[in-house]
Amino acid sequence: MEDILYAPWRDEYIAGAKIEGCVFCHISQNENEDEESRILYRDEHCFIVMNKYPYTPGHFMIIPHFHTDKLEELDPAVWLHMAELAQKGVRLLKEGFGAHGVNIGMNLGAPAGAGIAEHIHMHLVPRFNRDTNFITSIAQTRVYSTDFEKIYKKIKSLLPEYI
Repeated sequence: MEDILYAPWRDEYIAGAKIEGCVFCHISQNENEDEESRILYRDEHCFIVMNKYPYTPGHFMIIPHFHTDKLEELDPAVWLHMAELAQKGVRLLKEGFGAHGVNIGMNLGAPAGAGIAEHIHMHLVPRFNRDTNFITSIAQTRVYSTDFEKIYKKIKSLLPEYI
């Protein structure tokens, strides 16, 4: 007997409309699609977007509008702004969302593990006590235990208090 793990939410990834060029630039330049793109926040330097394929519930990214794959080319003022947003995002995830910890990371370049290597971005991944299990460790599979839309709405509702 064959075991099957169903993940119907991934159907959009496989069959959905493809964006030509840089997906992050597309999101940056199309404010009218913020709800569809699951934008949480935007300002003149950056935007914050939910990760559509998260490691854990509540995983989001801070992304500069400036297109670059080189952190060293980013305006220092934008980098400092990203750091400030990361501090506020960690507070939101811990105090507002109930995370017990947070992983922050950037994969700079495809060899470093970047899925979208052409445009730098910072991940904030909420972590919870006992949020790992055997399937993550041995099957390279993640189990997302709650509804993505519910989490998006929850985090978006918390933003005015934290950012």
